[in-house]
Amino acid sequence: MTFLEKIIQYDKDLLVYINGLGTENWDTFWLVVTNQLSWIPLYLLFFYLIFKSLGWKKGLGLILLTAVLVTFSDQFTVFLKNYFERLRPNRDPSINEVIRILKNNSSFSFVSGHATTSTAVTLLMYLTLRKHFKYTVLFFIWPLLFSYSRMYIGVHFPLDVFTGAMIGLLIGFTFYKISLRLLAWIEKKY
Repeated sequence: MTFLEKIIQYDKDLLVYINGLGTENWDTFWLVVTNQLSWIPLYLLFFYLIFKSLGWKKGLGLILLTAVLVTFSDQFTVFLKNYFERLRPNRDPSINEVIRILKNNSSFSFVSGHATTSTAVTLLMYLTLRKHFKYTVLFFIWPLLFSYSRMYIGVHFPLDVFTGAMIGLLIGFTFYKISLRLLAWIEKKY
């Protein structure tokens, strides 16, 4: 067995363990957590905090930049999924009979778009708003819950989620640096 095969097997074993911790009592909760629409109140909170701390002009600039971030992150993860073509756990015949599957996704698995995008947005919001508001570190609860839900429902491996989060940190930090220039330009221009 090669090193890569060992990592993939360990990843599968870890998913079987994590996914096996689930119970029917918690299924509805994790299905709600994994649904992007469930987080609309958090998105609205981000909007509110952005406009409150930056004003309308810079706030609108940051919202538009965040939309570009989300689009970039989404398309980048789709590219990676199609490049690596790793089957999702719910479609992987080596484990789909031994895990709890709450949702069937047919696209590829590596990397998790939920983990990537939620981590990227969270880091951008945290870095931007931490000087203006206390407790912004709590924003990171979102990508943690969101990412865990993907393993719980049986559609992502731990390595998909971990790698997605690492890529999300890189994307979020890059867009934060871009936002500093954008906000400085808006302040100078307007």
